[in-house]
Parts: sequence; C-alpha cells; structure tokens
Amino acid sequence: MTPDLQTNVLYYGDNLDILRRYVPDASVDLIYLDPPFNSNRDYNVIFRDESGNATDAQLLAFEDTWHWGPSAESTYRYLTNTAHHEGRVPDKVSTIIAALRSGIGNNQMMAYLVEMAVRLVELHRVLKPTGSLYLHCDPTASHYLKVVLDQIFAPTDFRNEIAWQRTPFSGSSKARAQQYPRSHDVLLFYTRGPKWTWNGPTLPYTEDYLARFKWDDGDGRGPYRKTLLKTFSEATFNRLKADNRLVPAVKAGAKWSYKQYLAESSGTRQEDDVWTDVNAINPVAHERLGYPTQKPLALLERIISASSNPGDIVLDPFCGCGTALIGAQALDRRWIGIDITYLSIAVMKARLKDSFGIEVPVIGQPTEVEGARQLAQGDDGRYQFQWWALNLIDARPLGGTEKKGSDRGIDGRVTFTIGPKGEMGQALVSVKSGHVNSAMVRDLKGTIEREKAEIGIFITLEEPTREMELEATTAGVYTSPISGKDYPRIQILTIRELLEEHKKPMLPLLILSPYQQAERIADKKAAEQGELFG
Repeated sequence: MTPDLQTNVLYYGDNLDILRRYVPDASVDLIYLDPPFNSNRDYNVIFRDESGNATDAQLLAFEDTWHWGPSAESTYRYLTNTAHHEGRVPDKVSTIIAALRSGIGNNQMMAYLVEMAVRLVELHRVLKPTGSLYLHCDPTASHYLKVVLDQIFAPTDFRNEIAWQRTPFSGSSKARAQQYPRSHDVLLFYTRGPKWTWNGPTLPYTEDYLARFKWDDGDGRGPYRKTLLKTFSEATFNRLKADNRLVPAVKAGAKWSYKQYLAESSGTRQEDDVWTDVNAINPVAHERLGYPTQKPLALLERIISASSNPGDIVLDPFCGCGTALIGAQALDRRWIGIDITYLSIAVMKARLKDSFGIEVPVIGQPTEVEGARQLAQGDDGRYQFQWWALNLIDARPLGGTEKKGSDRGIDGRVTFTIGPKGEMGQALVSVKSGHVNSAMVRDLKGTIEREKAEIGIFITLEEPTREMELEATTAGVYTSPISGKDYPRIQILTIRELLEEHKKPMLPLLILSPYQQAERIADKKAAEQGELFG
C-alpha cells in the first residue's frame, strides 16, 4: 500500500483535482466508474452546435448537463497542446480528441468526451500494472468512449464490451415504437497491461445444458451425454474402451462418441460478456435508496470479485450513492470514493453507517468557518453549502436525492416521533450563507406556522444580530408530549458553533434517519456465515 494514499475515505470535490492531488501513480487495483450522461436526451440536442454557449461544462446534483463552454474549451486545449499538458497526455490521445472535435463539433457530446478523456488519462496513471478499469455507460456514448480508451490504454488492453441487460423486455407499449426497445447498458473492460488480476465469475449450469445429460447406464456413475470422439490416439481409444466410455456415433462420418459424465463436471460455467441474470433495482426492493442512477449491488460485487482480491484498493471517482464502495467493503477490499456534490457524500456516509456501522471521514469538506465561506462562494456554491450544512445536523434536504433548491422557505427537515403511537413531527431548516437579518427569522417563524411544524432551525454562516436572537426567543417553546421537555421553537445555529463547538439543535430523542435506511450488510453477512458453518 502506498503510504500517502488513504483508503476507506470519501473525497468531496472535482475528481480530476482529487486524483492529481491525492492519488499516487500505480496505486489502485480496480477502478469502476459510472459517469453521468443522459442518454434519454434528444439526439438533436446532444449534437447541436453550442459554440456560442457561454455556459460552463459542469455536473449538477443528479443531473448530467455537460455543455461546450469555457471549461470544455480549456480542457480541450490541455489535451491537445503540449505546452499546456507538458507531456502528461500521450500524442495519440491528443490526435483522437482533435479528430473527434472536427467530426462531432462543439456540443454536449463533445464536452462530455473532453471532460471524460482528461479524467481517464489520470485514472490510467493511478492504475497498477495488474489493475483493471470498468467504464459503465450506454450505447449513446459507448462507441466514442471506446475509441478514446483505446488511445489512453491500448487496443490490446481492451478485454470485453459487456452488455448488461438491465431489465428483460416483456412487451410494453415501447414495442410499437419504430426501433428496438433499449434494455441494456455497456461496461467497457480494460486492463493496464498484459497480466491482470482475474477471478473469473461462474454461474450454475442452465437447465438446457443439464438436459443434454439424458443417458444413464445404471452403473452408479450417473447421467452422461454423448460427445463425438474426433481425433484421438490409440492409447486414448484403448483407455476409453477399457473404462466402458465408448458408444457408436450416430452422426454420419463419425465412428465413436464417448460418455461425458455430469458428475465429473465442475457444476458451473464461466460467465460470458452478456449479463442477463442481474436485474435493475425494482421500485420496492430493500436495496433501493431512491437515488435515480443507483446500480444493483450484485452487479458491482461481480465486478469487484472478478478483478480484485481481498485487501486490494477499489476506486470509484463518480460514486453517487456509493454502491461500489458498499460492494468493496462487503468483500473485504479497501476503497476510495469521490463525488462533486455534497448531497452524494451525505448519502454515502449514511449508507455506509447503516450498512456496516462505520463513520467514514470526508476529505475536502470544510472544517472551519473560512472553508465554509469558500464553499458557499464556489461554483454551484449555494446548493453545495446547503447540503453540507444540512448534513452537519443530520437533516434531510428538501426533495431528498432527486432535486435541489428550497421550496416555500424550507431547505431541509428533521423528522422525529412526537406521540406514543408513532405520530410524526418535524423541524424545518433554513440555511443562509450570506447576510442575515431578523426578517429572515420572522419568515421561518411564519413558515413553521403555515406548515404546522413543531420547530424551526435557522443555520447561518454569519453571526446573528441581537434582533434575530430576540425574534427567535419570542417564538416560544415546543413541549414534547412524550417527555414533557421544552424545546425552543426557533433555534439559531451558526456554522462556527457547529464546527468549533460541535453544537447540535435541541430536538426530541426519537429522530429518524435523514435518508432512506440502507440494509444492514454487516449483520446479513454474519448471519450467512453462521448458516454456512453452523
């Protein structure tokens, strides 16, 4: 293990910056990435020229909105100009990126490919010589990505294009469309070199295969199938005859078949490059967290088991809700997760805690007031600051994992039990990163009255004024029907208090998790081991 590389940690920020800053050369055994790209978007939009669009290429929470703007243009110059990349980008990569731009133009697809290419160059750098990379995509962009990967790795490093059938097509209204229904994703599998870690996944024999073993002589050796004996030596022929394995062939031109017994087979077959046995997560599955692009754990466990060993390091640079990290932890691998949205970081922290009971450190999140101020002032800073601040008090962002932004003066909520029969109450949260005043506190007071909430929490980056504190005091208290304890109805908390004093809001004890609770994998794994050895 590289001494400078921390594992079992989350990194908050742009994965390109984090890879360059924190991940050394040849330090990672397996990389899985599922970069966002909305294949449902109209092709006319994806390939429409955007040369006049000044919008920066950026990734927003749970939306993939890549655009050709200043960031994509700057990244393109880095990839294609030696003076910019100073030899860190191979010439053949520069050539293919320039050719793609010439052919595709300045549009969302090209912006996506440029931003992916610069990251794939770094991912190739951090991969060990025996390491593997799986890029999860779909047919909208897979052919372009494969061309790029062939230049970053090498055509000889390409191993498989795996087709994962997300859901079996069962004849919906899509069957009447003037094209074949789309039901699969693509996994592009590359290795760093000619020797790589490989634990080939296997599956049980199919019923069709087992049906071929339809003969049984009653000699105690069980069922067998007849396999043509094509070319053989005299010694082989005599051995099979002595073992009573030869039978006359029924195929014209062949003389003999031999008995292939089922009992002598391994009982499993090697998985091929078409995966039809792992379905997408259904709407009522225990595994489902409500994250739009969540992949099934079985899919990631197959990849991790095949291309790494216990103790190896697994990296997911676009980790979203963290399924790759959950799979790595469950299979005794070390891992590194990176995401650019703090809402994803919060979801992953909660999921790892629910699944394994572990508190995961986050590198890159603010630890002091000045860092929080920089977060609020950065790109998309308002929302990142909101999500980060809400996570400090275990509050759920409004809209959960599906949308961002406030609604009717509410940025988040904390839910708790208020009655003996499980009746639910809530604290509504307002987060402010700029200048604050007493009118904002009055607005929160009006909001909790309108929403019939029990408590309001006002989180502020700036210190509150005396008028704000007076406004909060005059709001009165909420009395818990269960404990009889009083809680301030409006509570003001500063970022300084949350970071330096580790202060928390005053709330009833029976607080529900801010995110949908993940399955407890640690207990499930222990139970399975108990059944195995008990």
